[in-house]
Amino acid sequence: MVRSVLEQVLVNLPAQVLRRVLVTTADRPQVADLARAYGCQVLLLDSAGMGHSLAAAVAACADADGWLVLLGDMPFILPSTVRQVIEALTEDGISVPRLGADLGHPVGFGRAYGAALQGLSGDRGARLLFASGSVIEVPVTDPGVVWDVDLPQALIYRDR
Repeated sequence: MVRSVLEQVLVNLPAQVLRRVLVTTADRPQVADLARAYGCQVLLLDSAGMGHSLAAAVAACADADGWLVLLGDMPFILPSTVRQVIEALTEDGISVPRLGADLGHPVGFGRAYGAALQGLSGDRGARLLFASGSVIEVPVTDPGVVWDVDLPQALIYRDR
């Protein structure tokens, strides 16, 4: 079966991820339609910046116990890895997979990070929060945690 990169990301989400919020721009209606087909709440933003996107998504479900950040261009993360990151998450911690020397995605943020995540802006993501918090590194063997596919040639596996 042939799927888009984003669809594969959505397919790999484990069932325990109950509330799903996808942030995109209004000029990408196919993305919004696909996300809705997979049970996502869709937020349309004028800004494509990572900080703005994270802030909007967290604000949309500010009452959550925590947030899991997955990127739409990382289709090879295994559902079991997502579950490991969720299981390692604490209320006042950040959980992140580690493959060898590299930190990857998805990243989990405990409830204590709600205000900080909502305060993000521009194109800066949440990695700056790592310095101020309790980071729990989850050792994994899943190369999908560091394999993004910004370009089509990135779909070809290369041992990293």
